[in-house]
Amino acid sequence: MIARSRLCPLLAASVGALLLSAADAPATAAPHIYTIVIDKLKFGPAPAQLHKGDTILWVNNDLFRHTATAADHSFDVDLMPGKAGKTVLTKSGSIPFFCRYHPNMRGVLQVK
Repeated sequence: MIARSRLCPLLAASVGALLLSAADAPATAAPHIYTIVIDKLKFGPAPAQLHKGDTILWVNNDLFRHTATAADHSFDVDLMPGKAGKTVLTKSGSIPFFCRYHPNMRGVLQVK
């Protein structure tokens, strides 16, 4: 058993070390919401600086039904004309995507 007189300095040192290590840890950025607009059978540009946890809001401004479908099946958003849908990015890396109805519509998300 540790004597009470030795416990307080030991506890204070432990708490201080924890506080210092937390202060040195890099701050995690809050997730962001980015918009990709679909118009004239094209996806708008993919945003730069995407991070895991960010949300993509897909907006279909076209006259046709579209999807935003990840090649790795990590997301598949079906969008009627004039509608929007979203997906949360759950992994890092390069994520190619396409429209299931118009396979020539393609893009790539670069997620850090």
